[in-house]
Amino acid sequence: MSNQQGKVQKMSAHDLTELLFAQEELFILDVRNQEDYQDWRIEGHRVDSINVPYFELIDGVEAVVGKLPASQKILVVCAKEGSSIFVAEQLADAGLHDVYYLEGGMKQWSEHLAPVKVGDLRDGGEIYQFVRIGKGCLSYMIVSGQEAAVVDSVRMTDVYEAFAKERGLSIKHTIDTHLHADHISGGRKLAESTGATYWLPEKDAEEVVFAYKKLEEGKSIQVGSTSISILPIYSPGHTIGSTSLIVDDTYFLTGDILFVASIGRPDLAGKAQDWVGDLRDTLYNRYQELSKDLLVLPAHFGSYVELGTNGVVSARLGDLYRNNPGLNIADEGDFRRTVTEELPPQPNAYQEIRQVNMGRLKPDEEEQREMETGPNRCAVHDK
Repeated sequence: MSNQQGKVQKMSAHDLTELLFAQEELFILDVRNQEDYQDWRIEGHRVDSINVPYFELIDGVEAVVGKLPASQKILVVCAKEGSSIFVAEQLADAGLHDVYYLEGGMKQWSEHLAPVKVGDLRDGGEIYQFVRIGKGCLSYMIVSGQEAAVVDSVRMTDVYEAFAKERGLSIKHTIDTHLHADHISGGRKLAESTGATYWLPEKDAEEVVFAYKKLEEGKSIQVGSTSISILPIYSPGHTIGSTSLIVDDTYFLTGDILFVASIGRPDLAGKAQDWVGDLRDTLYNRYQELSKDLLVLPAHFGSYVELGTNGVVSARLGDLYRNNPGLNIADEGDFRRTVTEELPPQPNAYQEIRQVNMGRLKPDEEEQREMETGPNRCAVHDK
């Protein structure tokens, strides 16, 4: 964190992520319009926030000063940064201390990736989770020897490349567990940049216009020179091709089929009635046959309460069968109604994002950013 003209300080997305992971206190004044605030905002274990639109503060901040704590960090947030700097300076002039603005605004917050170590592999190597905390996306890097595989990459692929370079790693595989609808995949882009093999389930690739290698159950992917393998498990329901990955017989990458607090939705390709049976079969039969000691690592999280130690989002499969509401709907009819009728709004621009991930749309960087604005909403209960 650094000073801004000696009055206010800027807080980077990295700084804010560290603060949230450490569960420190923070008070946020969000000056975006009310609709944007209600749809998507920064939350945390010890974070309080209020929304006062910028246009109400142009002529002065006197009306809001009394609503802000005098002994807490205050972070002013807007869409891109400019408005928050103006308001933060007004607050400092009004006598408030420890005032910050979010560098790059929600635009930058949406794109920040924080790598956190999940654990070690048995014969050497590690698995890392990349937390896109502003949007709830989770991607992974599996490391063995001097090689790495990246799973469910987001479009900010420079982060994975820099992480690998710092550790002397060569990215050999990029894998998408399914055709994503909530964010633009970086899997193919990363593969092209690094010379890696790009893997995608064939049943999700019927409309893609690029080359890929088929991600299939029973055909393991080797990483490094040790016995570390990535074992695909066909698990349809969120999409018809959704495929989970068991890594080193220990870690279970479930894509958008199973989350820590919910389950995947089957409707983002317009085929909820067709796929709901597949979803139930995957969750209530296929996954039931697996070891309950597997550590579930999903492709998304819906709320800050799912962030665990050091920001890792994970849970034992056995614990989820006890605690996850989506895994405890005994009646099949009730399950069908829950996952087809009681759904949150669909992700922003999800149809266009699917087209981008098929290679059929080629938006520029700013258009991609605009498509991804807002929460992911891939789970049944992500209201």
